[in-house]
Amino acid sequence: MKTRFNPDNLRRPETNPSHYKWGIFYFNPDDPRVILPKRAQWMGWTLNFANLWTYVILGAFITLALLIGYYS
Repeated sequence: MKTRFNPDNLRRPETNPSHYKWGIFYFNPDDPRVILPKRAQWMGWTLNFANLWTYVILGAFITLALLIGYYS
């Protein structure tokens, strides 16, 4: 069963290197956030690839880009 994310239990989970696949893709099924700050916060934001909504967002962006490219 999936445990609920509790910020008190984990201090900034996005900085934990074990939550990254190949060092660049954040993958933490216990973290419900879809968009979160990168390890170095000045670098921007990243997606949680363990969350289904990440793939919905990526699919929407890709579809939009293909539609714009096709109709322009």
